[in-house]
Amino acid sequence: MDARFLGIAELVEAPSVAVVVDVMRAFTVAAWAFGQGAEKIVLAESLDEALALKARHPDWVALKDGPPAPGFDAVNSPGLLRSIDLGGRTVVQKTTAGTVGALAVKEASLVLCAGFVVAEATARLLRTRDRDRVTFVVTGEDGHADEDLACAQYIARRATEATTDAAEFLRRAGESRAAAELAEGVRQGVHPDDIALCLELDRFPFAMVAALEESLMVLRPCAVPPPAHEASI
Repeated sequence: MDARFLGIAELVEAPSVAVVVDVMRAFTVAAWAFGQGAEKIVLAESLDEALALKARHPDWVALKDGPPAPGFDAVNSPGLLRSIDLGGRTVVQKTTAGTVGALAVKEASLVLCAGFVVAEATARLLRTRDRDRVTFVVTGEDGHADEDLACAQYIARRATEATTDAAEFLRRAGESRAAAELAEGVRQGVHPDDIALCLELDRFPFAMVAALEESLMVLRPCAVPPPAHEASI
């Protein structure tokens, strides 16, 4: 597999296959939303669009980065989201990096959104699709966020190798600038468990696939069964 690792600004054309990585915290939050029963997640272009969607669909759950704000139901924190029952609900998500990255590759034939919590399922889906070239979108810090790059590199390796030790990749993520900002309270809308939850490897058994549905970019969970030899163990 030919893996490329690019920041959002480096995307000059739509890739065939894109894996958009935002570990801290957009796609960890998205995975937790599905874990809490959400049916789908609409990735909003802007805060105004998120609020407009919420206004048209009052039963939808709108969330954003930063502190709580009028019109929004939740913030972009896995620690805070895990206590919310989202059974059958639609979530509208707008974040600084993750949602922007997914929307930047919306014309790709396959768009996966990922963090460590869905790393194995994402790698497994890449293996089953037998893709030769995969573009990993490193969303944080203009493509330099080490937690996102580490996760992208880990998934790329897992997609091609039978065994891969995750320890070094998780260490890099845990020592990243984003982790420090969460720990030091630089970012708002944070739960004390957020870093640990973002570094929980393979917490969920599904991958997350984003695709255009009418005019909206919609993220849905995708079950990825283990290979036959693993299922029989």
